[in-house]
Amino acid sequence: MAELTFLDRIEQTEDAAALRAESYRLLELVPGDTCVDVACGAGHAVAELARAQIKTIGIDADEGAVATARSRTPDAVFHVAPSDDLPLEDESVDGYRAARLFHLLADPLPTLAEAHRVLRPGGRIVLTGQDYGFLLLDSDDQDMSDVVLLGLESRSIAPRAARSLRDWLLDTGFRAAEVVVHTEVITDHGLLAMQLEVAAAAAVEKALITGDDAAQWLAEQADRGRRDRFLAVLPTLLVAATR
Repeated sequence: MAELTFLDRIEQTEDAAALRAESYRLLELVPGDTCVDVACGAGHAVAELARAQIKTIGIDADEGAVATARSRTPDAVFHVAPSDDLPLEDESVDGYRAARLFHLLADPLPTLAEAHRVLRPGGRIVLTGQDYGFLLLDSDDQDMSDVVLLGLESRSIAPRAARSLRDWLLDTGFRAAEVVVHTEVITDHGLLAMQLEVAAAAAVEKALITGDDAAQWLAEQADRGRRDRFLAVLPTLLVAATR
């Protein structure tokens, strides 16, 4: 649950709220529609959709995440279940949303097949995720930063999955797929300090850099933060399609 607490904090930022709002726009739901939020985490999207009078179902494989989400929106429906085996009837929802899920999946196709099964004809699907190959981080040693970011990629099963979402949706039978890019610019080192440490540690673990390299790189990034020279650019892809 430690990571959930970190993600919960991230979800409360203005940029995360804007990203969720863009996903709702792409879903094209109206009050009274039913939407499933797969990998719902701490339930921020479920709460917001419920306030918009959308009948929302939150599903996550993490029992602790579902407990947190349920405490936030006790009137919503929640299930603990994997993304490739949803406890929903065929063609039973108007919208399907999944954020930050596909970089965790070794095989995305069963999850997408389930999405296709539970959506009604004409229903909308919206998938969001970062492609870790597109992250940008300024540094005095750009080559070192690129290697550290490879360490960050190594922590995910499919770190570049987001670039394939459109293909996968079309291959699964969805139509009219569109891609929107939401870009977050971060100049506050403190917001990413923990992730930088994780990335550097992963690069050391994979023998991409030495411990001394990691310490020097982290010190440089911290110094950039103190001098107001820190810069990270984080694009997130939103891929929407119709069943």
